[in-house]
Amino acid sequence: LLGMGGSSLAPEVFQRTFNEQAGYRELIVLDSTHPAAVRAVEAQLDLRRTLFLVSSKSGTTTETLSFFRYFWNKARPLTDHPGKQFIAITDPGTSLDKLAGERGFRRVFHAPPDVGGRYSALTVFGLVPAALIGVDVQRVLDSAWRMVEASAFCVSESDNPCAILGATLGELALAGRDKVTFIASSSIQALPIWIEQLIAESTGKDGKGIVPVVGEPIGSPDVYGEDRLFVYLEMAGEDDSDLRRRVEALEEAGSPVVHTRLFEKADIGQEFFRWEVAVAAAGAAIGIHPFNQPDVELAKELARKAMEASGKEGKAVQSPDLVSAAKRDELKGAIQAWLALAKSGDYIALQAFLQPGSETTDALEQIRVALRERNKLATTFGYGPRFLHSTGQLHKGGPNTGLFLQLVDEIEGDLGVPEASYTFGQLIQAQALGDYRALKQRGRRVLRVSLGRNVAEGLKAMLECLV
Repeated sequence: LLGMGGSSLAPEVFQRTFNEQAGYRELIVLDSTHPAAVRAVEAQLDLRRTLFLVSSKSGTTTETLSFFRYFWNKARPLTDHPGKQFIAITDPGTSLDKLAGERGFRRVFHAPPDVGGRYSALTVFGLVPAALIGVDVQRVLDSAWRMVEASAFCVSESDNPCAILGATLGELALAGRDKVTFIASSSIQALPIWIEQLIAESTGKDGKGIVPVVGEPIGSPDVYGEDRLFVYLEMAGEDDSDLRRRVEALEEAGSPVVHTRLFEKADIGQEFFRWEVAVAAAGAAIGIHPFNQPDVELAKELARKAMEASGKEGKAVQSPDLVSAAKRDELKGAIQAWLALAKSGDYIALQAFLQPGSETTDALEQIRVALRERNKLATTFGYGPRFLHSTGQLHKGGPNTGLFLQLVDEIEGDLGVPEASYTFGQLIQAQALGDYRALKQRGRRVLRVSLGRNVAEGLKAMLECLV
């Protein structure tokens, strides 16, 4: 699947929750423009036997179209009918819809135009990839319908599970507990990555917002401030004794915890619906419009300008504020100066414009824990550019309570994008620079660090400066 944000997160949740069923195919989601990430996905594929889902609501998503051009160029010499290996998922009448017709795609699935991307998990954006890996889609939809019925117009607000959750999110945010921290059973650990985008993009605007905290290792109660609401997503029948003990310790220390129990994996259908309605209700409570994203375009426009500049110069344009991880004393001083800007109630966001991978993720997790232990602040993490389509709206449009650590590397072995005048390396570097400039334009506190060519060593240096 070639997509970003609302087009890729629900499919990733389905894949990580259910895996591919017997007799069905493996789903691989590509949502990183780092050339090493594109190359790593290509290495997993038998290009003659791969079906590509090109997924974009607007049909104009730069990353998705770049992925398409790359793999179309790879598949075209191998068959007389390359279009048979491609499916488009998009709104009716988009440029992607037209492209699919021109190139003879195997199929086009049209999404309902009045459903925003982050609310589209139960449309073809989520359900087509789910069906292709053997998920019982009808069972998922039945679960969602049960939540629809539990939230019908004739149900009083005090008995409506969606309204109750929305009121909890909104009112606690207004009371200062605006960091919604997720804890989940192992079999449904992927679900919060979808909820993260829904909350951040829907509520983070007009200087207001709720900060979703996903994937942060659970700590003892004393490492958390009084700005946290915890959400415990529990799968019935799973051995969660350690998680329960930790959650009980948080409650005993006075932290509010929302408990949600799922009885089977298909119940993620009801959670998709519950959280969509709840987040819209929370938006009403805090006084924002939950269905727009007014600040996303700023970073895109600045990235386009950076791309134009890199095209003229023939290389990526770098920021003069870039700190090198190789210069240890300079790095330590920059980190200390940046952290000195922190205040109570802030959060720290790690933005990694790096190749996603388990070793890199583990190292970043250690950095998250070190930052939290040192400052008692909530921490968030996202790989770029995917987080731009998830939490990016909150970063720029939400309250000015974030400290942003942007991590980039020196790219080796770049890949060109066919039918375009740029490379994947230029694209991801322009996206990083565009987001940095957008954050600075909004008066955000940002530290930008280059990890060089050896990302592992650069992250090790970062950690040593924090402990």
